[in-house]
Amino acid sequence: MQIFGHYIEKHALYSSFIAENPNDDLFLSVVIPCFNEPDIISSLNSLWECDRPDCSVEVIVVINASEDSDKQSVKQNEISEQNIDEWLKAHSDEKFKVYKIVLNSLPKKDAGVGLARKIGMDEAVMRFNSINKANGVIVGFDADCKCMKNYFCEIEKIFKQNSKLDGCSIKFEHPLEGNDFDEFTYSAISSYELYLRYYIEALKFAKHPFAFQTIGSSFAVRAEIYCKQGGMNKRKAGEDFYFLQKIIQSANYAELNTTKVFPSPRSSDRVPFGTGAAIGKMQISGDSNYMTYDLQAFEDISEIVEKSGDLFEADEEKIKSVIEELSISMQNFLIENDFTNNVIEINLNSNSQLTFNHRFFRWFDMFKVLKYMNFSHHGYYKPKPITEVAIIFLENCNCITRCTNPKELCEIFRKMNFN
Repeated sequence: MQIFGHYIEKHALYSSFIAENPNDDLFLSVVIPCFNEPDIISSLNSLWECDRPDCSVEVIVVINASEDSDKQSVKQNEISEQNIDEWLKAHSDEKFKVYKIVLNSLPKKDAGVGLARKIGMDEAVMRFNSINKANGVIVGFDADCKCMKNYFCEIEKIFKQNSKLDGCSIKFEHPLEGNDFDEFTYSAISSYELYLRYYIEALKFAKHPFAFQTIGSSFAVRAEIYCKQGGMNKRKAGEDFYFLQKIIQSANYAELNTTKVFPSPRSSDRVPFGTGAAIGKMQISGDSNYMTYDLQAFEDISEIVEKSGDLFEADEEKIKSVIEELSISMQNFLIENDFTNNVIEINLNSNSQLTFNHRFFRWFDMFKVLKYMNFSHHGYYKPKPITEVAIIFLENCNCITRCTNPKELCEIFRKMNFN
């Protein structure tokens, strides 16, 4: 197909690794980056045990390492490769195929989870291209995750029932208790997941239109849209956030809440931020109560979202008067980001309120929100313990609770719909 061919020619870094032709009814392609992962077989078992959808499924495991990776990591990759080969001998299903791509000496400049995801997702594009399947779906998963048995069926269902759907975030839940990790790790992951939920739910409450979770192990996107947006980036961390923001802004994005992914709560030093890094830092500090953004910063976001409707066809004087009605922190942030001239330019390219709104939030997107959160917490607000702000947020939503520990609060956030 033309869109696939153009993408492969311009953006793919490698030609196809998989020689075997895909089934004609291939619709779901799950991509798993795998670097120094001792438990990849548990993830494959979880996928294998899923109920089979009507379509064929492929799983592409990208075993990868940098050219300067330590010997122990490369050795674990070799063990993972051997384990997958053994696993394949005992698991055969014409409608469920598992393939591995092994690249243990990627350029150190780019090697990382972003590049690994890109290699696997590009391979999925080539597979769909070979059977002219523009509406095929690429699914993000991780080598330390498990999922519910209805995982494939629910992903297939949401995309087949919504032909215009570009992508979705899939519900996730870290294990908050058990015997696989120590008590501190479970407390830390409860705190961190509570932060993830608080951050997005507070932005939903502020009515920002792009407030979706962006977790690399918990998303799905149509192959055609993947290509139109230029594919996955090569970031060593945060690749999921940066990639999914482009998809979310299409306005044809959703949450899939009828199935779940269960990511691991383990610590990791492989990336500078994200779940594994956050857990590692809490273990070093000995404090499992994650520090996060003051709720007042989200109130500031709510104000600018509300007042954005008054900016259509506004002149410079009107724009400046709107700015003056906001908090000092937001005023200074908008001035620093040339807000007035940007709004004037947006208006010059908008012939309706709807067009203006779309263009405005492409400017005041989730990148700007994150920048504002960091800006406002240098001189205006102070980071606060997640349990403290989560309780205040719940009270604002008319949910009074006596719970004070992160696990109980996290479970409340999981069950509530704050929209």
